[in-house]
Amino acid sequence: MGVLDNTFGAFLIGVVVSATLYGVTCVQTWYYYSRYPSDPWYIKLMVGAVLLSDSVHQALITHTVYTYLVTDFGVAADLGKLVWSLVIEVLFNGFTALLVQSFLTMRVYRLSNKSLVATMSVMTLVIGEFLLVVIYVAKAINMTTFVELTALKPLSMSVNALAAAGDVLIAVLLCTLLQQSRTGFRRSDNMINKLILFSINTGLLTSICAVMSLISITVWDGTFIYIAFYFCLGRLYCNSLLATLNARKSLRGDTRDENMSLSLQGIQKSSNSTGTAQKRIPNNISIKIDTTQEYVRDENYSYLAHGITV
Repeated sequence: MGVLDNTFGAFLIGVVVSATLYGVTCVQTWYYYSRYPSDPWYIKLMVGAVLLSDSVHQALITHTVYTYLVTDFGVAADLGKLVWSLVIEVLFNGFTALLVQSFLTMRVYRLSNKSLVATMSVMTLVIGEFLLVVIYVAKAINMTTFVELTALKPLSMSVNALAAAGDVLIAVLLCTLLQQSRTGFRRSDNMINKLILFSINTGLLTSICAVMSLISITVWDGTFIYIAFYFCLGRLYCNSLLATLNARKSLRGDTRDENMSLSLQGIQKSSNSTGTAQKRIPNNISIKIDTTQEYVRDENYSYLAHGITV
């Protein structure tokens, strides 16, 4: 019984949690398309591609768990065989990670004033992770049993290690660049603090999930606990992307109070020493103090002149 608990039991729990997160993904996607209809077409296309990849992945792991626990129920010999959908799902999980991490890498590129060093450091990990995923699937597709699949354990560990490293590096770079973008104005700095916390939180969940998958495949060898974590990884990537996009209006709203207007009402020009009649300045003259100077529209955010994304 214990063997089933930490193998197909963990497998089933991973699918259930993943399905729950997929529901959150669908709600967030609906919210995005209804709240941001004016976003550039390529951002909308990316969100659609991520949702499609996420949906296919959920369908594949559902097919896998149904095959093992329903179709092959009572046939112990079949539990050791690989179902094709279990191998293919890795590719879609990797593709979702590629899209989301590439989007976050673009944020690093913009905030770092197009620094190639920072950008290429991240992209090396992102592309390296996806290439390992492709290699893993290409090798695993020809295997028929879980025993054969153990030969790919080092490759699986490398995928999770690169995923965690990429997420951590992106979070560190974004936090560092945002910290350097402080303006000295209280409201702007408060907004930056929120962006830093937001960047940490969105990268933290995916990093933890990738690290737990890496730890479980090392510590609990011969179990499927690592698969349960890996099933949820793509869903967390998708939700972190959508949370980033959907939070823009609320974060951008914090900067609007930075544009302060001072009205000159009832100000009169003092009479000169010769007793010249006073000349009243019209009441509707106003001076607008814009502390942010300018807004620059980019692919997915409005960037302040100092490089702060909102």
